[in-house]
Amino acid sequence: MEALTSTSSRPAPAARAASPLDLAARRVSWLDSRQAVLARNIANADTPNYRPHDLLPFARHLAAALPPDMARTAPAHLPPRGGNRAAAPEDRLVAEAVPDGNAVSLDREAVRMAETDTAHALAMAVHRSFMGMFRLAIGRQG
Repeated sequence: MEALTSTSSRPAPAARAASPLDLAARRVSWLDSRQAVLARNIANADTPNYRPHDLLPFARHLAAALPPDMARTAPAHLPPRGGNRAAAPEDRLVAEAVPDGNAVSLDREAVRMAETDTAHALAMAVHRSFMGMFRLAIGRQG
């Protein structure tokens, strides 16, 4: 995360409030990266001792970009709502491997690719919808 620099008067991306367009762009970028990781897993399905990889869930990336939870500075203060952000479930662990040590399951990777493709289509639809609303608001059609 960058702080303000002398050449830029804009705050760092994590410092500003995330707009729906910013969130959609971050999500699409994360999905593109995940698609590349999953494609690498599939490409190495026959590589001995290859272990599949995956990115941390997108929700963890968002939680890391948010400001920290509020602290209780006095016993009379109410506890913060929403619980602990660090309590996210662990990443999926690979439970099986073939005799050559490869742990890539093409079925599991195909499901992950389909999930990623569906999420990508949704993020792009959100982006298109908001862009359409902005165009309508400024009086441009098309």
